[in-house]
Amino acid sequence: MTSEKSSDKYNAKRFYGRRTGKRLNTSRAEALDTLLPKLCLSDEELSSTLRIKDVFAKSHDHNILEIGFGTGEHFLELARQNPDSGLIGVEPFINGMASFLRDLGEDSALPQDNIRVYMDDAMLVVEALEDQCLDKIYILNPDPWHKARHHKRRIIKPQNLDQFARVLKPGGQLVSSTDVPYLAEWIVEHTEAHKAFDWAAGNGDNWKQRPDWWIDNKYATKGAKGASEMHYMVFDKTL
Repeated sequence: MTSEKSSDKYNAKRFYGRRTGKRLNTSRAEALDTLLPKLCLSDEELSSTLRIKDVFAKSHDHNILEIGFGTGEHFLELARQNPDSGLIGVEPFINGMASFLRDLGEDSALPQDNIRVYMDDAMLVVEALEDQCLDKIYILNPDPWHKARHHKRRIIKPQNLDQFARVLKPGGQLVSSTDVPYLAEWIVEHTEAHKAFDWAAGNGDNWKQRPDWWIDNKYATKGAKGASEMHYMVFDKTL
């Protein structure tokens, strides 16, 4: 299958915006065609309550979701550091998913039975998941949707926070980052206002201090505009 056909056959269900970029090279196209069917959550799985024990080949005590993993560097490192955890990664952009799958396939040391992915709107996965099944949710550098009329598309908003709170275990964490100051303020304002979350930093003096355990993604390490002004936000689920 050619790279062009590989990308053309994946159509958005609920995602806003363009999903494809440059034409896929051979290795990425092959990874998309071979690994995506194996690892992708199916529409049938998402059509009813998704029990975390049914997501993976075996059950895990610790389960992590990353929303919008880009080209997958952070998600891949999560997999390396958490070989005994269940990991779900969502990335709507075909090029990013193909890059991650290629890198995953080339890393023979990494098991794949604890990894599942989905290439569309992450909330389709979150809404399907059973209650209190996740230990951590990562949302790194989400789209700021700069125009006021598009703010309703931001991933951090009250109705989505309700869902994040529902699927996180008590004591679980919602982890986010951005280099856009007014988006950082939006994230903190909305998440702190939610009754289920408490901002671990407690105030704005600490949110530019990179936590010792933080894994940088490509966006933060490749000299992206503003990446030196990253805001790091960790929210504990308290209810």
